[in-house]
Amino acid sequence: MKKSIRDVEVTGKRVLVRVDFNVPMDPKTNEIMDDSRIIAALPTIWYLLEHKARIILCSHLGRPGGKVIESMRMTPIAERLSQLINMPIYTVSDCVGPKVKQAVGKLKNGEILLLENLRFHPEEEANDPTFAGELAENADIYVDDAFGTAHRAHASTYGVAKFLPAYAGLLLEKELRILGNLLTNAQHPFAALLGGAKVSDKIKLINNMMDKVDVLLIGGGMAATFLNAQGFGTGASTVEVDKKELANQLIAAAKKNNISLLLPLDVIVADSVDEQSRFAIAPISMVPSGKYIVDIGPQTIELFTEELKKCRTIFWNGPMGVYEIPAFSRGTKKMAELLANLNATTVVGGGSTAEIVTEMNLAFKMTHVSTGGGASMNFLEGKTLPGVAVLLDE
Repeated sequence: MKKSIRDVEVTGKRVLVRVDFNVPMDPKTNEIMDDSRIIAALPTIWYLLEHKARIILCSHLGRPGGKVIESMRMTPIAERLSQLINMPIYTVSDCVGPKVKQAVGKLKNGEILLLENLRFHPEEEANDPTFAGELAENADIYVDDAFGTAHRAHASTYGVAKFLPAYAGLLLEKELRILGNLLTNAQHPFAALLGGAKVSDKIKLINNMMDKVDVLLIGGGMAATFLNAQGFGTGASTVEVDKKELANQLIAAAKKNNISLLLPLDVIVADSVDEQSRFAIAPISMVPSGKYIVDIGPQTIELFTEELKKCRTIFWNGPMGVYEIPAFSRGTKKMAELLANLNATTVVGGGSTAEIVTEMNLAFKMTHVSTGGGASMNFLEGKTLPGVAVLLDE
Protein backbone atom coordinates (compact mmCIF):
# COMPACT_ATOMS: atom_id res chain seq x y z
CA MET A 1 0.00 0.00 0.00
CA LYS A 2 0.94 3.65 -0.47
CA LYS A 3 1.14 6.36 2.14
CA SER A 4 -1.79 8.79 2.08
CA ILE A 5 -2.28 12.35 3.28
CA ARG A 6 -3.34 10.87 6.63
CA ASP A 7 0.30 9.78 7.13
CA VAL A 8 1.84 13.26 6.98
CA GLU A 9 1.50 16.51 8.92
CA VAL A 10 -0.04 19.04 6.51
CA THR A 11 -0.90 21.96 8.80
CA GLY A 12 0.69 25.14 7.50
CA LYS A 13 2.35 23.24 4.65
CA ARG A 14 2.08 24.16 0.96
CA VAL A 15 0.42 21.08 -0.53
CA LEU A 16 0.44 20.62 -4.31
CA VAL A 17 -2.56 18.42 -5.18
CA ARG A 18 -2.88 16.88 -8.64
CA VAL A 19 -6.63 16.54 -9.17
CA ASP A 20 -8.53 15.36 -12.24
CA PHE A 21 -10.80 18.26 -13.13
CA ASN A 22 -10.92 17.25 -16.79
CA VAL A 23 -14.71 17.59 -16.90
CA PRO A 24 -16.89 17.63 -20.05
CA MET A 25 -17.63 21.19 -21.18
CA ASP A 26 -20.47 22.42 -23.39
CA PRO A 27 -18.70 23.68 -26.54
CA LYS A 28 -21.33 26.41 -27.10
CA THR A 29 -21.69 27.85 -23.60
CA ASN A 30 -18.37 26.68 -22.08
CA GLU A 31 -20.34 25.47 -19.05
CA ILE A 32 -19.58 22.28 -17.13
CA MET A 33 -21.83 19.41 -18.26
CA ASP A 34 -20.90 16.93 -15.50
CA ASP A 35 -19.12 17.90 -12.28
CA SER A 36 -18.65 14.33 -10.95
CA ARG A 37 -14.85 14.55 -11.07
CA ILE A 38 -14.84 17.79 -9.07
CA ILE A 39 -17.15 16.24 -6.48
CA ALA A 40 -14.91 13.14 -6.31
CA ALA A 41 -11.97 15.32 -5.20
CA LEU A 42 -13.89 17.00 -2.36
CA PRO A 43 -12.96 14.53 0.45
CA THR A 44 -9.24 15.28 -0.04
CA ILE A 45 -9.86 19.03 -0.29
CA TRP A 46 -12.02 18.99 2.86
CA TYR A 47 -9.37 17.01 4.73
CA LEU A 48 -6.65 19.52 3.82
CA LEU A 49 -8.91 22.46 4.70
CA GLU A 50 -9.74 20.97 8.10
CA HIS A 51 -6.02 20.49 8.75
CA LYS A 52 -5.24 24.10 7.76
CA ALA A 53 -3.00 23.30 4.81
CA ARG A 54 -2.22 25.83 2.08
CA ILE A 55 -3.75 24.06 -0.92
CA ILE A 56 -2.44 24.39 -4.48
CA LEU A 57 -4.64 22.46 -6.93
CA CYS A 58 -3.47 21.57 -10.44
CA SER A 59 -5.19 19.77 -13.30
CA HIS A 60 -5.47 19.57 -17.05
CA LEU A 61 -8.65 20.29 -19.01
CA GLY A 62 -9.21 18.98 -22.52
CA ARG A 63 -6.48 18.59 -25.11
CA PRO A 64 -4.99 22.02 -25.81
CA GLY A 65 -1.86 20.42 -27.29
CA GLY A 66 0.64 22.56 -25.40
CA LYS A 67 -0.96 25.87 -26.41
CA VAL A 68 -3.13 28.38 -24.54
CA ILE A 69 -6.75 27.80 -25.60
CA GLU A 70 -9.12 30.36 -24.04
CA SER A 71 -12.06 27.91 -23.87
CA MET A 72 -9.91 25.48 -21.85
CA ARG A 73 -8.99 27.84 -19.03
CA MET A 74 -9.70 26.64 -15.48
CA THR A 75 -11.94 29.62 -14.56
CA PRO A 76 -15.30 27.74 -14.82
CA ILE A 77 -13.81 24.92 -12.70
CA ALA A 78 -12.78 27.39 -9.99
CA GLU A 79 -16.29 28.89 -10.00
CA ARG A 80 -17.95 25.48 -9.64
CA LEU A 81 -15.56 24.35 -6.89
CA SER A 82 -16.19 27.62 -5.05
CA GLN A 83 -19.95 26.93 -5.16
CA LEU A 84 -19.48 23.37 -3.92
CA ILE A 85 -17.34 24.23 -0.91
CA ASN A 86 -18.82 27.71 -0.30
CA MET A 87 -15.54 29.58 -0.12
CA PRO A 88 -13.36 31.57 -2.53
CA ILE A 89 -10.95 29.79 -4.86
CA TYR A 90 -7.99 31.88 -5.96
CA THR A 91 -6.76 31.48 -9.53
CA VAL A 92 -3.66 32.42 -11.49
CA SER A 93 -3.10 32.70 -15.25
CA ASP A 94 -0.29 30.11 -15.37
CA CYS A 95 0.81 26.96 -13.56
CA VAL A 96 4.54 27.78 -13.22
CA GLY A 97 6.63 30.93 -13.06
CA PRO A 98 6.70 34.20 -11.10
CA LYS A 99 2.91 34.74 -11.09
CA VAL A 100 2.42 31.37 -9.41
CA LYS A 101 5.21 32.03 -6.91
CA GLN A 102 3.58 35.33 -5.99
CA ALA A 103 0.09 33.80 -5.65
CA VAL A 104 1.37 30.92 -3.49
CA GLY A 105 3.26 33.42 -1.32
CA LYS A 106 -0.04 35.15 -0.49
CA LEU A 107 -1.84 31.90 0.48
CA LYS A 108 -2.85 31.61 4.12
CA ASN A 109 -3.55 28.37 6.02
CA GLY A 110 -6.90 26.90 4.89
CA GLU A 111 -6.95 28.75 1.54
CA ILE A 112 -7.04 27.30 -1.99
CA LEU A 113 -5.27 28.30 -5.20
CA LEU A 114 -6.16 26.63 -8.53
CA LEU A 115 -3.38 26.77 -11.11
CA GLU A 116 -4.03 27.26 -14.83
CA ASN A 117 -4.41 24.29 -17.22
CA LEU A 118 -1.24 22.17 -17.02
CA ARG A 119 -1.48 21.14 -20.66
CA PHE A 120 -1.06 24.71 -21.90
CA HIS A 121 2.62 23.72 -21.54
CA PRO A 122 3.86 20.93 -23.87
CA GLU A 123 6.37 20.00 -21.14
CA GLU A 124 3.53 18.55 -19.02
CA GLU A 125 2.75 15.57 -21.28
CA ALA A 126 6.46 15.24 -22.16
CA ASN A 127 7.21 14.70 -18.44
CA ASP A 128 9.89 17.39 -18.71
CA PRO A 129 12.01 17.33 -15.50
CA THR A 130 12.60 21.10 -15.53
CA PHE A 131 8.86 21.76 -15.75
CA ALA A 132 8.21 19.18 -12.99
CA GLY A 133 10.78 20.98 -10.84
CA GLU A 134 9.08 24.33 -11.47
CA LEU A 135 5.72 22.84 -10.39
CA ALA A 136 7.34 21.43 -7.26
CA GLU A 137 9.27 24.51 -6.16
CA ASN A 138 6.18 26.24 -4.74
CA ALA A 139 5.18 23.32 -2.48
CA ASP A 140 6.38 21.28 0.50
CA ILE A 141 4.31 18.14 -0.15
CA TYR A 142 2.83 16.52 -3.27
CA VAL A 143 -0.51 14.71 -3.22
CA ASP A 144 -1.84 12.72 -6.18
CA ASP A 145 -5.63 12.47 -6.17
CA ALA A 146 -6.03 12.14 -9.95
CA PHE A 147 -6.67 8.44 -10.49
CA GLY A 148 -7.95 9.22 -14.00
CA THR A 149 -4.42 10.21 -15.05
CA ALA A 150 -2.44 7.76 -12.86
CA HIS A 151 -1.64 5.63 -15.93
CA ARG A 152 0.18 8.58 -17.53
CA ALA A 153 3.81 9.42 -16.72
CA HIS A 154 3.39 13.19 -17.04
CA ALA A 155 5.27 15.95 -15.21
CA SER A 156 2.39 16.56 -12.76
CA THR A 157 1.61 12.87 -12.15
CA TYR A 158 5.10 11.39 -12.15
CA GLY A 159 7.97 13.86 -12.53
CA VAL A 160 6.99 16.07 -9.61
CA ALA A 161 7.34 13.15 -7.16
CA LYS A 162 11.10 13.22 -7.78
CA PHE A 163 11.23 16.63 -6.08
CA LEU A 164 8.69 16.35 -3.24
CA PRO A 165 7.54 13.70 -0.73
CA ALA A 166 4.56 12.15 -2.56
CA TYR A 167 1.34 10.85 -1.01
CA ALA A 168 -1.99 9.48 -2.20
CA GLY A 169 -5.12 11.58 -1.86
CA LEU A 170 -8.28 10.04 -0.41
CA LEU A 171 -9.86 9.40 -3.82
CA LEU A 172 -6.75 7.69 -5.20
CA GLU A 173 -6.50 5.64 -2.00
CA LYS A 174 -10.16 4.57 -2.35
CA GLU A 175 -9.72 3.59 -6.02
CA LEU A 176 -6.67 1.45 -5.23
CA ARG A 177 -8.42 -0.24 -2.30
CA ILE A 178 -11.66 -1.09 -4.13
CA LEU A 179 -10.07 -2.14 -7.44
CA GLY A 180 -7.35 -4.01 -5.54
CA ASN A 181 -10.03 -5.97 -3.68
CA LEU A 182 -11.46 -7.11 -7.02
CA LEU A 183 -8.13 -8.77 -7.81
CA THR A 184 -7.30 -10.19 -4.39
CA ASN A 185 -10.30 -10.27 -2.09
CA ALA A 186 -13.58 -10.35 -4.03
CA GLN A 187 -16.62 -12.12 -2.59
CA HIS A 188 -17.81 -14.97 -4.79
CA PRO A 189 -19.59 -15.61 -7.06
CA PHE A 190 -17.71 -12.85 -8.91
CA ALA A 191 -18.81 -11.73 -12.40
CA ALA A 192 -17.19 -9.48 -15.00
CA LEU A 193 -19.72 -7.88 -17.37
CA LEU A 194 -17.79 -6.64 -20.40
CA GLY A 195 -18.95 -4.68 -23.43
CA GLY A 196 -17.63 -2.01 -25.74
CA ALA A 197 -16.49 -2.14 -29.33
CA LYS A 198 -13.34 -4.25 -29.47
CA VAL A 199 -12.06 -7.54 -28.08
CA SER A 200 -8.53 -6.17 -28.45
CA ASP A 201 -9.31 -3.50 -25.82
CA LYS A 202 -10.27 -6.16 -23.27
CA ILE A 203 -7.85 -9.06 -23.95
CA LYS A 204 -5.38 -8.24 -21.17
CA LEU A 205 -8.21 -7.58 -18.72
CA ILE A 206 -9.88 -10.94 -19.47
CA ASN A 207 -6.55 -12.78 -19.21
CA ASN A 208 -5.70 -11.16 -15.86
CA MET A 209 -9.15 -11.85 -14.40
CA MET A 210 -9.53 -15.36 -15.80
CA ASP A 211 -8.44 -17.02 -12.54
CA LYS A 212 -10.36 -14.56 -10.36
CA VAL A 213 -13.93 -14.52 -11.72
CA ASP A 214 -16.62 -17.18 -11.78
CA VAL A 215 -18.63 -15.68 -14.64
CA LEU A 216 -17.72 -13.69 -17.77
CA LEU A 217 -20.59 -12.02 -19.64
CA ILE A 218 -19.76 -10.58 -23.06
CA GLY A 219 -21.92 -7.97 -24.80
CA GLY A 220 -21.42 -4.90 -26.97
CA GLY A 221 -19.61 -4.80 -30.30
CA MET A 222 -16.90 -7.15 -29.04
CA ALA A 223 -19.49 -9.96 -28.79
CA ALA A 224 -19.62 -10.08 -32.61
CA THR A 225 -16.01 -11.30 -32.77
CA PHE A 226 -16.71 -14.03 -30.18
CA LEU A 227 -19.91 -15.11 -31.96
CA ASN A 228 -18.23 -15.11 -35.37
CA ALA A 229 -15.35 -17.16 -33.98
CA GLN A 230 -17.94 -19.72 -32.80
CA GLY A 231 -19.31 -20.01 -36.33
CA PHE A 232 -22.30 -17.68 -36.12
CA GLY A 233 -23.07 -15.18 -38.87
CA THR A 234 -22.76 -11.60 -37.66
CA GLY A 235 -24.10 -9.70 -40.68
CA ALA A 236 -22.33 -6.43 -41.46
CA SER A 237 -21.03 -6.02 -37.89
CA THR A 238 -17.36 -5.31 -37.36
CA VAL A 239 -15.43 -8.48 -36.59
CA GLU A 240 -11.79 -8.38 -35.55
CA VAL A 241 -10.76 -11.22 -37.84
CA ASP A 242 -7.24 -11.36 -36.41
CA LYS A 243 -8.73 -11.87 -32.91
CA LYS A 244 -11.09 -14.76 -33.73
CA GLU A 245 -8.55 -17.42 -32.79
CA LEU A 246 -7.85 -15.59 -29.56
CA ALA A 247 -11.59 -15.38 -28.80
CA ASN A 248 -11.82 -19.16 -29.15
CA GLN A 249 -8.76 -19.57 -26.91
CA LEU A 250 -10.43 -17.40 -24.25
CA ILE A 251 -13.61 -19.48 -24.48
CA ALA A 252 -11.53 -22.67 -24.10
CA ALA A 253 -9.56 -21.19 -21.17
CA ALA A 254 -12.82 -20.24 -19.43
CA LYS A 255 -14.10 -23.80 -19.86
CA LYS A 256 -10.82 -25.21 -18.52
CA ASN A 257 -10.98 -22.89 -15.48
CA ASN A 258 -14.62 -23.83 -14.87
CA ILE A 259 -15.72 -20.25 -15.62
CA SER A 260 -19.14 -19.66 -17.11
CA LEU A 261 -18.56 -17.52 -20.23
CA LEU A 262 -21.87 -16.23 -21.54
CA LEU A 263 -22.39 -14.78 -25.01
CA PRO A 264 -25.63 -13.26 -26.35
CA LEU A 265 -28.48 -15.62 -27.26
CA ASP A 266 -30.23 -12.95 -29.30
CA VAL A 267 -29.41 -9.47 -30.54
CA ILE A 268 -31.00 -6.33 -31.94
CA VAL A 269 -30.14 -5.91 -35.61
CA ALA A 270 -30.52 -2.74 -37.70
CA ASP A 271 -30.21 -1.72 -41.34
CA SER A 272 -27.67 0.94 -40.33
CA VAL A 273 -26.22 2.42 -37.16
CA ASP A 274 -28.28 5.60 -36.95
CA GLU A 275 -31.42 6.90 -35.25
CA GLN A 276 -33.66 6.54 -38.33
CA SER A 277 -32.78 2.89 -38.92
CA ARG A 278 -35.33 0.08 -38.77
CA PHE A 279 -34.45 -2.63 -36.27
CA ALA A 280 -35.61 -6.05 -35.12
CA ILE A 281 -34.77 -8.88 -32.71
CA ALA A 282 -32.84 -11.83 -34.13
CA PRO A 283 -31.54 -15.05 -32.52
CA ILE A 284 -27.78 -15.31 -32.97
CA SER A 285 -28.27 -18.21 -35.38
CA MET A 286 -30.30 -15.99 -37.73
CA VAL A 287 -28.54 -12.62 -38.01
CA PRO A 288 -29.36 -11.43 -41.57
CA SER A 289 -26.44 -10.60 -43.83
CA GLY A 290 -26.11 -6.87 -44.34
CA LYS A 291 -27.59 -6.07 -40.91
CA TYR A 292 -25.66 -4.59 -37.98
CA ILE A 293 -25.76 -5.95 -34.43
CA VAL A 294 -26.54 -2.88 -32.29
CA ASP A 295 -27.58 -4.25 -28.88
CA ILE A 296 -28.20 -7.41 -26.89
CA GLY A 297 -31.72 -8.85 -27.20
CA PRO A 298 -34.43 -9.56 -24.57
CA GLN A 299 -33.44 -13.23 -24.10
CA THR A 300 -29.84 -12.17 -23.47
CA ILE A 301 -30.98 -9.50 -21.00
CA GLU A 302 -32.91 -12.21 -19.16
CA LEU A 303 -29.94 -14.63 -19.22
CA PHE A 304 -27.48 -11.99 -17.97
CA THR A 305 -29.96 -10.82 -15.31
CA GLU A 306 -30.47 -14.30 -13.88
CA GLU A 307 -26.71 -14.93 -13.78
CA LEU A 308 -25.84 -11.57 -12.20
CA LYS A 309 -28.52 -11.95 -9.53
CA LYS A 310 -26.55 -14.93 -8.16
CA CYS A 311 -23.34 -12.91 -7.78
CA ARG A 312 -21.87 -11.19 -4.72
CA THR A 313 -19.35 -9.07 -6.70
CA ILE A 314 -19.78 -7.57 -10.18
CA PHE A 315 -17.33 -5.53 -12.25
CA TRP A 316 -18.83 -3.78 -15.29
CA ASN A 317 -16.98 -2.09 -18.13
CA GLY A 318 -18.40 -1.27 -21.55
CA PRO A 319 -21.92 -0.72 -22.94
CA MET A 320 -24.00 -3.62 -24.27
CA GLY A 321 -24.85 -1.83 -27.51
CA VAL A 322 -24.71 1.49 -29.35
CA TYR A 323 -25.82 3.38 -26.26
CA GLU A 324 -25.70 6.85 -27.88
CA ILE A 325 -28.74 5.91 -30.00
CA PRO A 326 -31.79 5.60 -27.68
CA ALA A 327 -33.34 2.69 -29.61
CA PHE A 328 -30.13 0.67 -29.14
CA SER A 329 -29.56 1.51 -25.45
CA ARG A 330 -32.04 -0.86 -23.81
CA GLY A 331 -29.53 -3.63 -22.98
CA THR A 332 -27.10 -1.19 -21.37
CA LYS A 333 -29.87 0.54 -19.39
CA LYS A 334 -31.25 -2.76 -18.14
CA MET A 335 -27.80 -3.82 -16.91
CA ALA A 336 -27.29 -0.46 -15.16
CA GLU A 337 -30.71 -0.66 -13.46
CA LEU A 338 -30.06 -4.24 -12.40
CA LEU A 339 -26.64 -3.50 -10.87
CA ALA A 340 -28.04 -0.45 -9.07
CA ASN A 341 -30.60 -2.60 -7.28
CA LEU A 342 -28.58 -5.73 -6.44
CA ASN A 343 -27.45 -6.56 -2.92
CA ALA A 344 -23.87 -7.06 -4.13
CA THR A 345 -20.57 -5.19 -4.49
CA THR A 346 -20.94 -3.39 -7.83
CA VAL A 347 -17.91 -1.68 -9.37
CA VAL A 348 -18.22 0.34 -12.58
CA GLY A 349 -14.93 0.70 -14.45
CA GLY A 350 -14.83 4.33 -15.47
CA GLY A 351 -14.90 5.82 -18.97
CA SER A 352 -18.14 5.65 -20.96
CA THR A 353 -19.69 3.18 -18.48
CA ALA A 354 -19.24 5.69 -15.65
CA GLU A 355 -20.79 8.40 -17.83
CA ILE A 356 -23.80 6.16 -18.52
CA VAL A 357 -24.61 5.40 -14.85
CA THR A 358 -24.07 9.07 -13.98
CA GLU A 359 -26.39 10.17 -16.80
CA MET A 360 -29.01 7.68 -15.56
CA ASN A 361 -28.61 9.06 -12.01
CA LEU A 362 -27.64 5.61 -10.74
CA ALA A 363 -23.99 6.22 -9.80
CA PHE A 364 -24.88 6.75 -6.13
CA LYS A 365 -26.48 3.28 -6.02
CA MET A 366 -23.30 1.52 -7.14
CA THR A 367 -20.65 0.48 -4.61
CA HIS A 368 -18.03 2.34 -6.61
CA VAL A 369 -17.86 4.16 -9.94
CA SER A 370 -14.23 4.57 -10.95
CA THR A 371 -13.08 8.04 -12.00
CA GLY A 372 -10.51 6.53 -14.39
CA GLY A 373 -11.39 4.63 -17.55
CA GLY A 374 -7.90 3.88 -18.87
CA ALA A 375 -6.40 3.83 -15.36
CA SER A 376 -8.92 1.32 -13.99
CA MET A 377 -8.46 -0.94 -17.02
CA ASN A 378 -4.66 -0.81 -16.76
CA PHE A 379 -4.80 -1.54 -13.04
CA LEU A 380 -7.11 -4.54 -13.53
CA GLU A 381 -4.90 -5.78 -16.36
CA GLY A 382 -2.16 -6.04 -13.75
CA LYS A 383 -0.09 -3.13 -15.07
CA THR A 384 1.88 -0.77 -12.83
CA LEU A 385 0.43 2.76 -12.89
CA PRO A 386 3.29 5.32 -13.08
CA GLY A 387 1.34 7.85 -10.99
CA VAL A 388 0.97 5.28 -8.20
CA ALA A 389 4.46 3.75 -8.41
CA VAL A 390 6.16 7.06 -7.51
CA LEU A 391 4.18 7.56 -4.27
CA LEU A 392 5.77 6.72 -0.93
CA ASP A 393 5.24 3.18 0.35
CA GLU A 394 3.78 2.50 3.78
